[in-house]
Amino acid sequence: MDRIVVATGKALVAAMATGGWQAARDGALSLWRRARPAEAEAVGAELELVRGQVLEARADGDEDTERALAGPWQLRLQALLRADPAMAVEIQRVLDEVLRPALASAEQARAGSIVMKAEARDQGRIYQAAGDMHINER
Repeated sequence: MDRIVVATGKALVAAMATGGWQAARDGALSLWRRARPAEAEAVGAELELVRGQVLEARADGDEDTERALAGPWQLRLQALLRADPAMAVEIQRVLDEVLRPALASAEQARAGSIVMKAEARDQGRIYQAAGDMHINER
């Protein structure tokens, strides 16, 4: 799956629980209006339905459900991208200009893509994590 699709799906679902939800919704819908206008109304209704599930998951502290809800949106975005690879520019724009700004700074980092590089020499050790890391050495 394309990394932009993964990041956009995560950001879209995370934005559902923010005060910037309407702008995020409009940004997501702009993708469907451009690529598949006949589906835009149904996508809008589904976004509202999923938003209710996200808000419930947040209230319950259920991060697993929230992560799972991003999956179908990632698949849908991937389908848009496969049908028209030029959509990558528009998806990136929505991610950068609409979705990420709607998120708190901690969530912005989680919605992005992470590239890590490291090189160890002379018995050196490298520890990298994109989140929590627990190391127990003896």
